[in-house]
Amino acid sequence: MTKALHLGAAVLALTAGAAMAQQTSITIGMQLEPPMLDPTGGAAAAIDEVVYSNVFEGLTRFAADGSVIPGLAGTWEISEDGTVYTFTLRDGVSFHDGAAMTADDVVFSLDRARAEGSTNAQAALFENIVSVEAMDDLTVVVTLDGPDGAFLFDMAWGDAVIVDPASAETNATNPIGTGAFAFGEWRQGDSITLTRNDNYWGEPAALTDVTFRFISDPNAALAAMMAGDVDAFPVFPAPENLAQFEADPRFNVIVGSTEGETILAMNNQTLTDPRVRQAITHAINRQDIIDGAMFGYGTPIGTHFAPHNPDYVDLTAQSAFDPERARELLAEAGAEDLTLRLMLPPPSYARRGGEIIASQLRDVGINTEITNLEWAGWLEQVFRGYDFDLTIVSHTEPADINIYARPEYYFQYDNAEFQALMEELSVTTDPAERTRINQEAQRMIADDYVNAYLFQLAKTGVANANIEGLWENSPTQATDLTAVRWTQ
Repeated sequence: MTKALHLGAAVLALTAGAAMAQQTSITIGMQLEPPMLDPTGGAAAAIDEVVYSNVFEGLTRFAADGSVIPGLAGTWEISEDGTVYTFTLRDGVSFHDGAAMTADDVVFSLDRARAEGSTNAQAALFENIVSVEAMDDLTVVVTLDGPDGAFLFDMAWGDAVIVDPASAETNATNPIGTGAFAFGEWRQGDSITLTRNDNYWGEPAALTDVTFRFISDPNAALAAMMAGDVDAFPVFPAPENLAQFEADPRFNVIVGSTEGETILAMNNQTLTDPRVRQAITHAINRQDIIDGAMFGYGTPIGTHFAPHNPDYVDLTAQSAFDPERARELLAEAGAEDLTLRLMLPPPSYARRGGEIIASQLRDVGINTEITNLEWAGWLEQVFRGYDFDLTIVSHTEPADINIYARPEYYFQYDNAEFQALMEELSVTTDPAERTRINQEAQRMIADDYVNAYLFQLAKTGVANANIEGLWENSPTQATDLTAVRWTQ
């Protein structure tokens, strides 16, 4: 009798251990569904959230701490004048369809990104490339038009991943990369699945199956986490519920920082008077937006730069909440009877923040007509069509103040002095000089009141307590699962 009990207990223990050992699948919650899955052809952050590092890789990549580390290029050499980069590619890398990844694919990818008419959302990253040459299958030489202290950083962006010429045109719906996970299925409106790439060149992923589930409603996200239908929600859409998760030992709440400068962007071609733009900035109480839309999570900013960056300058006082000054500026500009179109994309920071900002603007005499847009509509009308006066969006690309040097960018800021400053930055490698230029750039766009700078988006995530390896911070817009595993 006793022996049988012992045997039964042993069998149960072995069965339980086997079941626990088999926990290699994970379900990740996302609020927004990506409009496509090609990071070289779209601007939406949700694209990289799914495919960055998981499916696609570049010559370099961002680590969890924001540092730039080797990717498909194992090593590189830089010429003395800083204009020639010789990359040595890793041997034995193949795309998910079995094709070998060679130097020719790097040439194709970088030439495609910098070609005239490129659909790459960050084509400016490649403008300084003069030539890309394959010396042999594993050696690529990239020649620049001048030294560029940010080139290796730029090559780590999702927009710079290496693609196969044979599948490049279909990556939007059937992405084929070199990463630790291969694309499985996209169930439109519901989920995307990935499976482990067993032929991966590097450290194999611990997870075998990944499902990204799209849950746009914050209440539904809460219910899915509580029920265990979702294992982790790296960017949880309802910060008001974080205290509830913190009190529950089943979960870990992960609070970090992001590269997301959240701004009230202004169309500088319709709001041409800087006094009106300045009035808008003084009408806004940042802390009210942080408290009301983000439940206290977020750091006030006064320019387009991340506070955790050592080059950051705190300019919040320059556009401090001052409704009386806002009214004076509007009167000076003859704009006391002003109605502006406020276009809001889906994220809760935009929808909630938009209502608060509309109320604050109304207090100084500016009326707003609010239009709620889905991401596809926002990209078409605002980002590409310039058909807006105001919008709220978080710019999650890393170190992206250079977007202000692009007159065709959606807020259409055209300042030759700023453009020259970014040209100078692009050829500067000395760290102290780069700091000086970055700080001058921050002051310039703050002085011009290009946009109203609200807050740095916090990364507020929730995960099952038995999951490890999720990024705490977001040095880029990614849910990198290559090092994620279940601990039991």
